[in-house]
Amino acid sequence: MRSTGSAFPRCRAVADHAVLIEFGDVISRDVHDQVRRLDATLATRPFEGFSEAIPAYTSVLIEFDPLVTDHERVEAALSKLFEERSATHQKGASREVLVCYEDEYAPDLQQIAVLSGLSAEDVIKAHLSGAYSVFMYGFAPGYAYLAGVPEAIQQPRKPTAIRDIPAGSVMIAGPQCLVTTLKMPTGWWIIGRSPTPILLDDIDRPFLFDVGDDVIFRKIDRATFEAADRRGES
Repeated sequence: MRSTGSAFPRCRAVADHAVLIEFGDVISRDVHDQVRRLDATLATRPFEGFSEAIPAYTSVLIEFDPLVTDHERVEAALSKLFEERSATHQKGASREVLVCYEDEYAPDLQQIAVLSGLSAEDVIKAHLSGAYSVFMYGFAPGYAYLAGVPEAIQQPRKPTAIRDIPAGSVMIAGPQCLVTTLKMPTGWWIIGRSPTPILLDDIDRPFLFDVGDDVIFRKIDRATFEAADRRGES
């Protein structure tokens, strides 16, 4: 493992109680597999002083007790784990998310079509064809960041965020996709809305997804969306 330079994996000290292990600088399954492998290893073989591992797209933040260990000893422990190549990660579950692409629920669908040089129906087909996986959680409760948006419909974020975007909005930005759980501002492109509950009333399992789960989107019509949405509110 290298502490400096451009080679990966790379270790960086964070404050006095953590290190950041970076496996790459692009969003990809290969890079994220390495993230999940380290996370799985630390769950079963923690080093002395280990507190928590927080996986992200291309890195793992590893927190430790500075009264027990330090950056140098943590990096040495991690290097040993890499050398042994002992970690494997289990395949995640497959989760289905319903999505309605009707105009009132997809205010940016037509614009994505124009920017991508496609018809709106082709944008929908492309979105449904994506191979999505949960790469990380962040920003707000239940915000599961999915990688896998097809290149044909990838667009950078909007220059300005829009306020009061409803919960359940299905959004894309670059290679990422997300289903919102709260009314929030966003600069992502809203191409649909889902009635599928992401926040669960379960203290042991508060969210629908786990990091590593695969996600399949299934198109529904307005009537199905409204019926499912009413059931969710009851």
